[in-house]
Amino acid sequence: MSEHDDHEPHHSSSPTDHVIQELQLYGWRPFEDEPDPRPLPEGRIVAGAITDIFDALAFALQDSRLEPDLDDLLWSTVNVFHRATDRIERDLDSNEQAQKRAQREQDGSEVKSVELEQLVAQGITLIERRDAFEFMRDQAADQYERQVRKPWRPRSGSMVNHRNLTATMIDSRTFIRNRELAKNRVLVPAGTRIAFTGGANYQNHRLIWEVLDRIHEKHPDMVLLHGGSDTGADLIADKWASNRKVPVVSFKPDFVKFSKKAAPFKRNDTILEEMPAGVVHFPGGGIQDNLADKARKLGIPVWKQGGA
Repeated sequence: MSEHDDHEPHHSSSPTDHVIQELQLYGWRPFEDEPDPRPLPEGRIVAGAITDIFDALAFALQDSRLEPDLDDLLWSTVNVFHRATDRIERDLDSNEQAQKRAQREQDGSEVKSVELEQLVAQGITLIERRDAFEFMRDQAADQYERQVRKPWRPRSGSMVNHRNLTATMIDSRTFIRNRELAKNRVLVPAGTRIAFTGGANYQNHRLIWEVLDRIHEKHPDMVLLHGGSDTGADLIADKWASNRKVPVVSFKPDFVKFSKKAAPFKRNDTILEEMPAGVVHFPGGGIQDNLADKARKLGIPVWKQGGA
């Protein structure tokens, strides 16, 4: 063609490049018009990849000047998956509202019916993606505990797992109803609820583990409720629950809504609203005694423990 350049118009890009650009700008993308048909990654492959990530970071930083930063770096790695789960959960909230709007707009036409069907399909895909990222977060949290020797907990918000809580969705109304049920069940998982309280300076970890082991033996479906302190008895009980794979719900005082003095006592009321089967009371102060006294008035058994 070099002999006929005078007759060939100048091209800023080839026709093929133009087609590719058009596809990039306007082509089909998963999660927009319809769910992505590709399968989810296999669990064993994901678990192996996450293990490799943590092993590589630990190998690179241990016995070096950066080792003091390893804990925070590994915590942040788990938090990446935790934040992804929260982001998808927000998308799921938007999808739910869109389904409700589509329900109200149903007029019997095929167009409206197809729109609702697409929203339901997108919602199901979002649930599958959320559950997959929760699995990744849980795998990463296990690796964090293996490397750092303490359980991973988010610095704000809750760490919940929806796996095995969502049923098969049949239509849009079933989708929303089951999701609302799953939300409520996640707040406090099903099982025998046992409240735990103890002082922030209490350190008798052997006694705490012995007492909780006895209760767990009696109630295999035990769910542990505690005050969410980062030190002392609550922290020991939290580590016990992580080791025994017992669901735990942390009720931290709401210092934004209540004053510094009132928040711990309001937190006690919130714990007792869940009507635990019993309260394990280890030595502490007025806050711990307040929870025990209120529980007795409600007819809830209080198992007072001693020892320093």
